[in-house]
Amino acid sequence: MSARTRISLLVAVVAVAAAGVTVGATLLTRAGGGETAAGVRPRPGSPELDLDLGVRTDAEAVALRRASALYGRRRYRAALAIFRRYRTLEARVGAALSAWPDGFPALAQLAREHPRSGLVQLELGLAYYWQGKLPQAQAAWRRAARVQPDTSYAVRAADLLHPRYVPGLPPFVPSFGAPKALDRLSPPQQVASLAARARRGGARDKLLYGVALQGLGRPVSAEREFAAAAALAPHDADAQVAAAVGLFDKARPAAAFSRLGPLTRTFPHAAIVRFHLGLLLLWIDEIAKGKAELRRVIAEGTEPFAGYARSFLAKLAASAQPRR
Repeated sequence: MSARTRISLLVAVVAVAAAGVTVGATLLTRAGGGETAAGVRPRPGSPELDLDLGVRTDAEAVALRRASALYGRRRYRAALAIFRRYRTLEARVGAALSAWPDGFPALAQLAREHPRSGLVQLELGLAYYWQGKLPQAQAAWRRAARVQPDTSYAVRAADLLHPRYVPGLPPFVPSFGAPKALDRLSPPQQVASLAARARRGGARDKLLYGVALQGLGRPVSAEREFAAAAALAPHDADAQVAAAVGLFDKARPAAAFSRLGPLTRTFPHAAIVRFHLGLLLLWIDEIAKGKAELRRVIAEGTEPFAGYARSFLAKLAASAQPRR
């Protein structure tokens, strides 16, 4: 999920009933990169810019989102003018890239000053990649994933290190919806409300907060909430599936599958298990196996997962059609 759009999509993320349908669109794209070291050439234009401002609504965050949008439309001078108004790390990274390629020394200096910043390491890797230096790019992406694993920057770095897989991480989609009261809250209020409910509530409250954390690009925190829910509800399919999905790591996908697979025997009639098994298979490019699992969900006819599965398969079929 793009950091630039994350705030606007948070409402959809926590309105859980819609998640299974909307997330299918992610399957239609793949991460960039994947060339061998010998095959990389300098790329035209400027490097990808991924600023994650979470659910911040302060004036600087609003301005930086606007600058990021201008950057995405290749209006680099206009973006640079906004980025230069601020001295936060996000603004300085944006300014360095907006001055590309002349801004590379400034970005490299930021990397030396902030070696434990996932943002800086991610963008340094992208800058190297744009220069055609894949080994240096991959080294920076690995640092981004290592130094701040609980950020969207680590998630994006994993995308770039594993370009065959679907971008982002597979979401957990519960069988139940979020409280209607959330609809009336702003995104920051939604997150605060879900966090408070998770602290004092039960397994479902922790699952909902975990879903929101996933949407905010905080996979480590989400996994903790899912694990806590599973401990509270050892016989609940939702909680156990969430704990398995939360373990998914592109570098080590077996950890999630080894926990999720046996749940098909523990909960033989729970559509949520096979739906997520199909989802994870699609995520690692096991398309035929993933489709087979989703077709089983459809054949069993259990809603809402049969509907979600139909949506995924329809999107996959549409993406396979040649474009005119």
